[in-house]
Amino acid sequence: MKVTQKDSEKIIWDQMRSPSGNPIAASGGAQARALPKLMVWLIFFVSITYVVYTLKLVSTTRACDDDPFSIPRRLISHSQIPNITVQSGSSIQNQTVIVLRRDETPEPQPKTELRHVVFGIAASAKLWEQRKNYIKIWYKPNEMRGIVWLDNPVKTRHDDMLPPVKISGNTSQFAYTNRQGHRSAIRISRIVSETLRLGMKDVRWFVMGDDDTVFVTDNLMRVLSKYDHNQFYYIGSLSESHLQNIYFSYGMAYGGGGFAISYPLAKALDKMQDKCIQRYPGLYGSDDRMQACMAELGVPLTKELGFHQYDVYGNLFGLLAAHPVTPLVSLHHLDVVEPIFPNVTRVEALQRLTIPMKLDSAALMQQSICYDTEKSWTVSVSWGFAGSDFSGSLFAT
Repeated sequence: MKVTQKDSEKIIWDQMRSPSGNPIAASGGAQARALPKLMVWLIFFVSITYVVYTLKLVSTTRACDDDPFSIPRRLISHSQIPNITVQSGSSIQNQTVIVLRRDETPEPQPKTELRHVVFGIAASAKLWEQRKNYIKIWYKPNEMRGIVWLDNPVKTRHDDMLPPVKISGNTSQFAYTNRQGHRSAIRISRIVSETLRLGMKDVRWFVMGDDDTVFVTDNLMRVLSKYDHNQFYYIGSLSESHLQNIYFSYGMAYGGGGFAISYPLAKALDKMQDKCIQRYPGLYGSDDRMQACMAELGVPLTKELGFHQYDVYGNLFGLLAAHPVTPLVSLHHLDVVEPIFPNVTRVEALQRLTIPMKLDSAALMQQSICYDTEKSWTVSVSWGFAGSDFSGSLFAT
């Protein structure tokens, strides 16, 4: 068989394309079989590298509670930690970590009750015989603790059902330069501190009021129970008079309406109050002196609208019948306003108010409004105080 020139050129061309001299198809099959093996080895190598790196990272990580930039902690012995036991210990990079476990969780404190409250009542010997009857309306000697602070001694009886009476400390060393006021404001402003120094036990709140202030004590406890007595709290309300608030402050608790100070805040106040009073000789009353000291301590007023100063005159019917939706805590200036019920004395009117107060103190003075659409009537009821009806549909604002 003869090999033509064309066939010889084809053979030479195929050998030039394949250095091994083998057909191209055979070479391509070998390379196709080697590629999957190479990919498997590559994946295996990457996986091994990742596992080794991860194990090394975990073994050298610091403990979560270890701060490399903090000052080394002083180890505490077991005897120095009450109710704490050492559970386990481990050494990581020459630093000892102590795992602590409390044997017992702290028991929750009981809710705030009247026995946790001490009342400080500002009074004067001149008006004592008249105003002590207001205190008798609300004070319960067997359930409450309180002190009446007077400027001069008065005659007292053991069966008066009143708080103990004490004479305020001498305040002659404090300057008073306000020409419109009376220096008794200094004495009254120190009542909380003087009551604290008596050293009564298990006290959570000090409540300040005047001898013509009447407290609804059940509602007072509802208000105080909302707050943590372990924190700094200065709780009270403003005056109902816009002019009074402009002249004094919109951030001040008016003392006649009453205010409450938590025990820790009273302790802080006691440490600095005398120096604080000396810095403000030109202030008018005890309320603004107290607010000045609260401002220096950085404690703002916590407003509770149930405390009522009532710097007004005349009839309180409109203010009481439209009482805010909040527990009624106190009434003040009862010698200035008319009796809250007609045809009786002021004391008799307040004694009458104690009847619904005992039935449902939380609802006292709370307003409900009903409408009779057929007759076009509006009926307003302030529970325990008054009811009113109006022609037409009148809406509360």
